[in-house]
Amino acid sequence: MVCDRDYVGSGPPTYDADPTALPPADPDGLDGLVADTVLEGARYGSCTLRAVSVRGDSARYRGDPRRDALLVARFGAGEQALVLVAMATGARATAGAHLAAVEVCRWIGRAVGRSHARLGEDLRAARRGDLKSGLHRLTDRSLGRLRSGAADQGLSPDDYAATLRCLLLPADPGCRTRVYFGVGAGGLLRLRDGTWQNMEPSAGEVTGEPVVGFGSPPAQTPEGDRLTVDLGVTTPPGPYCDPPAEPPREPFRFRASVARSGDVLLMCTAGLAEPLLNEPELGELLARRWSGRPAPGLAEFLADSRVRVKGYADDRTAAAVWEA
Repeated sequence: MVCDRDYVGSGPPTYDADPTALPPADPDGLDGLVADTVLEGARYGSCTLRAVSVRGDSARYRGDPRRDALLVARFGAGEQALVLVAMATGARATAGAHLAAVEVCRWIGRAVGRSHARLGEDLRAARRGDLKSGLHRLTDRSLGRLRSGAADQGLSPDDYAATLRCLLLPADPGCRTRVYFGVGAGGLLRLRDGTWQNMEPSAGEVTGEPVVGFGSPPAQTPEGDRLTVDLGVTTPPGPYCDPPAEPPREPFRFRASVARSGDVLLMCTAGLAEPLLNEPELGELLARRWSGRPAPGLAEFLADSRVRVKGYADDRTAAAVWEA
């Protein structure tokens, strides 16, 4: 059911609810234009996916492009398929921020797509350590390419940068493992029995709650991480003949958990995570709409995800997974 108003709180937000100004267009660079809103949806295995990316109220008012990017892709076929949801947010108040977000989503998409068969095997076998190590490497490589792109353009790495958050969902109905990984601000929450649970892993955390069946073969750290992993990615240079790799600017975050029937797992950029975590009325409204019912249609999910709160006018990108 759609609510009677498009906001929560004591009063309406400052900006209009609908777009007013378009971003400027370069006739020789039309491939760099970003749509105001993107919607995606799918159903695989035991889960139904809804995903959306919407330009924020302030960007709509000023005519700025959406800095958030969203990529939803399926690699493989049948029960061996793997679904990737990637979302990124470009740096604030920098030219080309939207292009950086698009690029890092494409790069992580290519990296995961080329390794999807091995990643799918690790998911089904619950190899937590292999997944964490391999995805960490793919993420570092994708963000490293973004930094290289900044240097090629004569820009500071901080000016051509983006956060990155991803979900991996297996199409196999017998595998209910859901894997999150990424770098930077945003949110990961689970709606279970009508209550939101903050699932965002802390820096350095391997996983959240214990996951039944998770473990790795011998040759692993005490935390359960394999010391070696091969996802078809070249091993980085050794420390004795090459300079050390640049330290990560932000910690890599990873979480693997097993879904339960009726769960709703929500991954989102900071534009939605901040009001959802700080304004109880928004969380209560979405919990009422999404608990104990099938996944909403695309139009309804769009309406739900853009319920506004005064003081929060950034882009919003969200992916929610309903478990059958």
